[in-house]
Amino acid sequence: MVKFALVTVAIALGLLAIAEVGLRVLFGFGNPLLYIADDRIGYLLAPNQRTRRFGNRIEINSYSMRFEPISPQPEASTLRVLLLGDSIASGGWWTDLEDTVSARIARLLPGKLGEFGELGDGQIEVLNASANSWGPRNELAYLEKFGYFHARAVVVLINTDDFFTIAPTSLPVGSDRNYPDRKPLLGLTEVIERYVLPEPTIPELDRLHQEKGDRVGKNLAAIEQIHALLAADGIPLILALSPLLREVSPSGPKDYELKARDRLQTLVSTRNIPFIDFLPVFAAMEQPELLYRDTIHPSAEGNRILSDGICQLLITVL
Repeated sequence: MVKFALVTVAIALGLLAIAEVGLRVLFGFGNPLLYIADDRIGYLLAPNQRTRRFGNRIEINSYSMRFEPISPQPEASTLRVLLLGDSIASGGWWTDLEDTVSARIARLLPGKLGEFGELGDGQIEVLNASANSWGPRNELAYLEKFGYFHARAVVVLINTDDFFTIAPTSLPVGSDRNYPDRKPLLGLTEVIERYVLPEPTIPELDRLHQEKGDRVGKNLAAIEQIHALLAADGIPLILALSPLLREVSPSGPKDYELKARDRLQTLVSTRNIPFIDFLPVFAAMEQPELLYRDTIHPSAEGNRILSDGICQLLITVL
């Protein structure tokens, strides 16, 4: 009887070990991207991380960018662009390093810039400073803290939900399972916490999401401040707006979203900010739903369209 029990325990432990190795090697569980709190920005991806999630390579440099290590100032022969955004820009765990919007732009730009020889020897860097659920106020705070790294142009990529984001807060870090601040003990632990246990509530964060006042106005003001900060140094800002999946349906955006879009259009027209709204571009496709991997984030084909459209604007200001 004792021998049978020991054999059973040994088999169970062996199966758990196999499962643990499989979860780590095949899916990257047990090694999630970590976040750190920041008083001004709210939160950042913890610097100097490297992992694979579901086979996708993810690297975070010392400036919390989804990019390889950089120096604050580029080589004289390098053309540098800075991309700011949320999970659409970062690509999340579902996008390989080479398939992010920033990486695609970096590959496209040399071909788009027919006279690039006058600008340098062909080296292009498109830095990617982004994090899940960032809004314009987070992006402004990042610029104020780190600067624009001597970029020749800055691109801010937002989606429709970003009109309504709250002020920067660090509350999710270490409390929300999507913003861990430490590695789980096991890959199995992460799977259970993410997919089995109910998501914990954060009452303080729920209260913040009831932010009063003109939230759209506050986020548009942040975009205007980004523009002013860059304009003081003669750096052009490009603004790109990615639509939600339901917006490309026949019903289109909701009334409050249309009002926010109108206010944004007034801002970019008044400040002469180069702007591309991808709603008509996506909606014109025969099957626009194929441009999405979920209700918010573009698929690989959606990222291709975003990158191409942003490149078209970049070549007008570089």
